[in-house]
Amino acid sequence: MLTADGCKGRRQALLARLQHGGPLLLGDPLNLRYFANFYADPFSLGADYGGLLLIAPDGRTTLFHDHRAPKSVEFSLVDERIPLMWYDGKSPGRGPRRLILREAIDRAATGGRVHDQVTDPLAPALWEAVTEMRRVKAADELSVLNASMRATEAGHAWARANVRPGMTELEVYTGMFQACTLAAGQANIVYGDFAVSPGSKKRGGAPTSHVIAAGETLILDYSVVIQGYRSDFTNTLVVGAEPTNGQRRLFDLSVAAMAAGEQKLKAGAACLDVYRAVRGVFEAAGVADNFPHHAGHGIGLSHPEAPFFVEKATETLVAGDVVTLEPGLYVDNVGGVRIENNYLITGTGFEKLSHHTISLG
Repeated sequence: MLTADGCKGRRQALLARLQHGGPLLLGDPLNLRYFANFYADPFSLGADYGGLLLIAPDGRTTLFHDHRAPKSVEFSLVDERIPLMWYDGKSPGRGPRRLILREAIDRAATGGRVHDQVTDPLAPALWEAVTEMRRVKAADELSVLNASMRATEAGHAWARANVRPGMTELEVYTGMFQACTLAAGQANIVYGDFAVSPGSKKRGGAPTSHVIAAGETLILDYSVVIQGYRSDFTNTLVVGAEPTNGQRRLFDLSVAAMAAGEQKLKAGAACLDVYRAVRGVFEAAGVADNFPHHAGHGIGLSHPEAPFFVEKATETLVAGDVVTLEPGLYVDNVGGVRIENNYLITGTGFEKLSHHTISLG
């Protein structure tokens, strides 16, 4: 869970960057999580209803939210929390539920402005500041990310032990979802690719009723979301058969490409150099045309987020970035193979955060 000191430090940093002078009123769910640990549990009747966070120039915080919001909002880290009555269970709701926060806007005395809405004049500067800040993960953020990654590892372990020919992709997803949820110790969201890749025509996707045949390559590239923070790492299984020489070659090249990318991971490195290191392995083997996507990206409260390892990359790695490397190759009549790890960037290199087994079997 995020900490009071962590949220307070992020709010102080935002105020110092913007030099706005007046109070800030924020409503975007990502900002409310990042600055106040406000998280509307998605498994609740209040999942789609957020709040508004008022940050005074002196740093004092007030959170306004629908009083029927889920219990998770009680863990918000603010000075004052003001529930707004919409429906008391005795009388009809006070108009459309979406309008209950208008009362908060009036009480916030910001001239009707919500500063992180895209139409607000301050929004571009605010979002640029927040995006830059979010790249440097604080200790409390890393604790939530690590919880997400441990749950994700449990799903990969379940797949390696249980996936068999004759199962559908949906059955695989169901088993992995259960493993991730039990490991997390709470209801959570598990999304991503749980699909057979026959080659270039399909590189992943949501699980379907497709029945997995022996020898097919099953790409498992997914995230577990805990309090809004998420993992993102991958393994590919050849189901119920020994990998063919072609499948093994794609895997070995992907492993080599990941190792080449890792050699470039450290604060101050150009993201373009990371991308070129990964792609360079494929170019040397004459298969670069079978690598059609990015080489990795940042993760945190969203996916993907800065920085990006792409062919036109312009960013530079900073200490505190949490990033992925995800080389993959997709060859028709052979299959698709993708692998991925997550890393914390440091001043001298990286710390690998994901510890699942990367293996075709």
